[in-house]
Amino acid sequence: MASIDEALVKLSRSKFRSSFKLSKKDREYINGKGMDTVRSHARDFVRQRLAPAFPENDGKQTPMSGHPVFVAMHACACCCRGCLNKWYNVPLGTPLTEAQQEKITNLLMAWIQAN
Repeated sequence: MASIDEALVKLSRSKFRSSFKLSKKDREYINGKGMDTVRSHARDFVRQRLAPAFPENDGKQTPMSGHPVFVAMHACACCCRGCLNKWYNVPLGTPLTEAQQEKITNLLMAWIQAN
């Protein structure tokens, strides 16, 4: 994967990826729960929805809304293994390493903080 800054710049050039924004409800959730809790949720979502070699319902496992991390996952092209492969050359059919999961979580949190 590219650096977080490089990834955010590349994502900002995509009409689709740059169309995602945090809603007022998302911001209220973040303010109420705190960034540490949101980071914990991001780690859990990445581990459950992206880390397996063949995630259940891959390509449809991440809702478009309902949690700020879900919005970030779509905005950062980390919503499914296909997008991870297309945007970051993450191989299909292999589980994500702990390091890859942490990089994805850090990217999601950087996007949330910037938005």
